[in-house]
Amino acid sequence: MAKSRIAFKLYWCNYAPMKDWDDYRLILTLHRSKTLRGAALQLNVNHTTLSRRLVQIDKKWGTKLFERTSDGYTATNAGLQLIQTAEQIEELAYTSERQLRSVDKDLSGDITLSIPGAIAQFLLLEDLNDFSKIYPNINLQIISSYQFADLDRSEADVVIRGTAMPPEHLVGHKLFPYYVAVYADKDYLDSVARDDWCLTAPVAKPEWVEGTSYANLPITFISDDPVLRHQIISKGHAIGRDACYMADQEPNLIRLSDYTAIPGQDLWVLTHPDLRNTPKIKTLMSFLYSKLKAKKDLIVGKAGDAIQ
Repeated sequence: MAKSRIAFKLYWCNYAPMKDWDDYRLILTLHRSKTLRGAALQLNVNHTTLSRRLVQIDKKWGTKLFERTSDGYTATNAGLQLIQTAEQIEELAYTSERQLRSVDKDLSGDITLSIPGAIAQFLLLEDLNDFSKIYPNINLQIISSYQFADLDRSEADVVIRGTAMPPEHLVGHKLFPYYVAVYADKDYLDSVARDDWCLTAPVAKPEWVEGTSYANLPITFISDDPVLRHQIISKGHAIGRDACYMADQEPNLIRLSDYTAIPGQDLWVLTHPDLRNTPKIKTLMSFLYSKLKAKKDLIVGKAGDAIQ
């Protein structure tokens, strides 16, 4: 049996494919991070060393490239000119990298997939494992994130996202919206009087409760992590709005009938146009599209009924 080769990450990697352009890279990184410490972390050097290098670069160019202000390091006019050049070099390097990868005709090598953790865990985990077994020569690296990966900067090769408006230049497949509804654990409903219910939500005053029977309920668990909110509901600690594709798979959860399931954002499977004809990218995108399409009823909330 082929060995599954999937690498999971819960944070962004620092992509830096360019070589022999240390001055430009330092200037660009400091401009983006605004602090020596932040830039040093990204460049994997000591911030004292970075400070000395900045002094050396100023001497090399014969002018100050940054001013230290209350908002951090701010580029001077000379610094802005070099930053513009650095951005052009960086973009050229990323473009060259994508174009080189696009001529790869083999179903082998690395693919980086950026996917929300909830979708990976509740919809595609087994499918991704199957893909790795079917194509053992493809090394699938999965970045779990709810931020939209910058495909222009090669932060990922393929993304799955719920969005109303993806970047126009990206290419791929639009599916359908995921649906959300309000759920509660059966035992919670049996043991807690309605007047004593509490909510979990991503913010202190979620807009969705306005005009509903839940508007005055206290919010005892606030989290921006949809999987954590799902666990809070599933463990019987609160009621809350949950994605149907997560909640309808839990036999202990009941969809509350006084809040109609509503659509969230459309799901998309996308890649950069430079990679659209690369065989391994096309293979992964077609695989993901077919697996998500087969689970439409679960995603749009038809797999569960409001019974309370």
